[in-house]
Parts: sequence; C-alpha cells; structure tokens
Amino acid sequence: MSTPDQTRPDHRLTRAQQLAVTELMRVSPIADEIGRRFTAAGHQLYLVGGSVRDALLGRLGHDLDFCTDANPEKVLELVTGWAEAIWTTGIEFGTVGVSKHGLQLEITTFRTESYDRQSRNPQVTYGTTVQGDLSRRDFAVNAMAVSVPQHEFTDPYDGLADLAARRLRTPGAPDDSFLDDPLRMLRAARFVSQLGFEPAPEVVASIERLASEIDRITAERVREELVKLVMGADPVIGLRLLVDTGLAERVLPELPGMRMEIDEHAQHKDVYEHSLTVLKQAIDLEEDGPDLVLRLAALLHDIGKPATRRTEPGGKVSFHHHEVVGAKMVRKRLRALRFSKETTEQVANLVFLHLRFHGFGRGEWTDSAVRRYVTDAQDLLPRLHKLVRSDCTTRNRRKAERLARDYDALEERITVLRAQEDLDRVRPDLDGNAIMALLGLQPGPLVGKAWKHLKDVRLDRGPLSHEDAEAELRQWAAEQGIGE
Repeated sequence: MSTPDQTRPDHRLTRAQQLAVTELMRVSPIADEIGRRFTAAGHQLYLVGGSVRDALLGRLGHDLDFCTDANPEKVLELVTGWAEAIWTTGIEFGTVGVSKHGLQLEITTFRTESYDRQSRNPQVTYGTTVQGDLSRRDFAVNAMAVSVPQHEFTDPYDGLADLAARRLRTPGAPDDSFLDDPLRMLRAARFVSQLGFEPAPEVVASIERLASEIDRITAERVREELVKLVMGADPVIGLRLLVDTGLAERVLPELPGMRMEIDEHAQHKDVYEHSLTVLKQAIDLEEDGPDLVLRLAALLHDIGKPATRRTEPGGKVSFHHHEVVGAKMVRKRLRALRFSKETTEQVANLVFLHLRFHGFGRGEWTDSAVRRYVTDAQDLLPRLHKLVRSDCTTRNRRKAERLARDYDALEERITVLRAQEDLDRVRPDLDGNAIMALLGLQPGPLVGKAWKHLKDVRLDRGPLSHEDAEAELRQWAAEQGIGE
C-alpha cells in the first residue's frame, strides 16, 4: 500500500520536471490567470490529475482539470464575468465547467468519497486539503497537483517516480481502489494502451481477483473505456491485459473466445493472435488518425470462427460462412455495449464483407463483380481496402506479395470502372416514374421489384441505353406476368 511521504518536500523536482511544469504554464497562461482570481479571493487552486500527468509527458490537450477549496457556489461567483461560457451539469458532484480562449476547464471542490461497493456512485463530501483530494485518485500518476499561480508541486504518492518508470500503481491498496470503483480496472487497461504504462504486479493480481466486479458498471461506461482503449497508441497491449486478467470475459467475451481456434490461413497462430496482428496492421494503414470503425472491424473480423469451426475429411479445419456468423455476433455485442446504430452497422458490414475478395481467386474479377463489390461496400470501401490488406498475416513472403498484387489489381480495376461509370452511385437506368409509366403500374411493391431487377441488370452489364433498359423491363414484366 502506498502512503504519502511526509518527509520529502512535495515541490522538489528534477530539472527536466521543472522545465515541464514551466512549459505547462507557458502554453496555458489561462491556468495562472484563473489561479490569481482564486488567490485574490483567499482560495487555493491546483491543476490536477491527468492534466499534470499529460503536461509532464508533453501531451497536454485542451481540457484542463483543477481542484480547489472553494465550494461550487463560490467557484461560480469567481468565474462569472471571466469565463466565456459556464456549465453546471456536474455541480451536484462539486464540478463547475468553464471555457476560455479555446480551453475547457473543469473546477472541482476538494472531495472525499465513500462507496457502498454495491454500485459505482460514491457518497461525496467536500474536503479541506489537496492531499485528501489526491488520495481518492485512481492511480498515483494521476495523483499529482501543481498550484496556480505559485507553481508548487504536490506528489504525495510518488507519481513522478511512476511516470519515469511508466508504471501504474494505485494510491492505496489496489483491492480497495477497485472495489470502490471497478471501472478503474478498465482504466488501467486504457492507460496501458494510451500511454504504454505497465501495471504493477499487485495491480494485475487485484484485477484478476476482482474482474467480476466490473458487472456493477453500466454498459455505457464500459463502452467509453473500451473505445478509449481501442483508440490508444497501442491497443494490443491493453487488450492483452483485459484477456490475461479475465476482464475481457466480462466485457468482450468474444475476444478470449478466439484463443486456440486455429486459423487455416496461418496455422502457426490461433485466431486470437491473428486478430491482434490484423489490428496492428490496420493501424499502420490509417491515414487521418485513429479510426474506431476500422479498428473494431480488424479486431472482431474473425469472431465467427469458433462457432463455425469444422474438421473436414483429411484433417483440414474449415470455418465456412464465419463472416456471416461474425457479422451477427458483432451486432449483438456492440448493441449490448450501447454503441451507436451507425457504428454497429459499419463494423458488422465490414466483417460481413472482409472475405469477399478471397472468393474470386486470382484474375477472376468480372466487371459485374467489381461493381457489386463497390456497391455493397458503399462508403466503407476505403476501410474495406485497409481491412482486407491487413488480414494477410502469412509468414510466406511469396504468398503475401501475391495477395498484395492481386488486391492492387482489384483497386486498379475499380479505378478504371470509376472513370467509365459512376460506381459510387449505381442506380437503375429507369427511375420509378418511368417504370410505372411503361408498365402502367400504380405505386406499390411491384415497382420496387422492377426497380431492383433493373439495378441488378445495371450491376451485371453496366449502363444501358434508354431503349435497352425499356426492352429489359418489358421482358422482365412478361416473365412475371405483369400486364397480361
């Protein structure tokens, strides 16, 4: 258990750390400005938690966290007339939010908390010291504070040492911390992903013991942490922590469920390891920053394999239609985690489509197949390109190069057809009004069937002339007995 060191001066910093704090104040003069307002009113104000950690890591963002001995009503009084905007959605927990010059500031009254350990919601009472406030933080690296405008450093739990060692420890006993708030176990995995930190052995052991406590946390909060983990700099190490400690069994059971399911395309790896590799390779292909949909699709593209695993005559393992089963499983899991409908459908569709390329073999892509590939993918096509390329994890260099050339050829075919046709908006050559006029139909299901038939013809044969489209429609209507 970590306890505050009362013998060490709280403000003693190395030269590098002093420079880091000075740089923090340089890029965020707003901190000193608001600090002077509080000091003039006889109150303390500290930059605290993740803001201090990120400043020392050189990754400070636009959101700044502060704590103070002033109560929320006094905070509102001090920021009114200074802040450009104020919000009070968290005021029942002692937090006032303000914005100033593009920065978002959250100012929270010193707090102490007690938990019933039945839910995650604490009983909050206001504290009197910054040390008491820091004692309730999740990890020691988040339990540091810098006073403003004085710039004195407070670090009662050796967060600086942990920061230097890239280590995660809790301020108190890990079991107490995680029983108070089980979400902190997921936050540990998130910080591993985002910051590359390593949890201390006692933290890992505690998560293993208490993994089932995460069931107390709402699906929405679990989703928020999983998203931050997946969007981190190295989500694979965070995901491994979830699986190794048993947390994944509670929040994303399909992930550990892929272990030991042999992938017929790479028999030296199980599907779990293959999926983590695909995730890494998909991240390498990102062009405009982290892409949640692509990362989730890469991680989950093969979750249907355990349910479809079959041993064929001769001993070969098959996973027929695992993309169909996998898409259904993705929808079920992401809905349970309260992901948006848009994200859920995008990830599921990518999982459904990720094998389409392999179904055509080498050099067998007809114009019709290319049109359908583009039409089925729609706006997901750029992500599908990345997912398919990432799904090659073979150690056979020649095979990998051949697959890459084959996909290069497909993309070239798409480019050529795009130059000739509007592939991104494939529609029938006759619209609904023209169909009704030609066949003498009223609006209804038959018009939709005719429209779908003409679209299928368009996908198979490319653009038709008006006369050919009318002839095709008449032939179809005759076969359907329409107009007899």
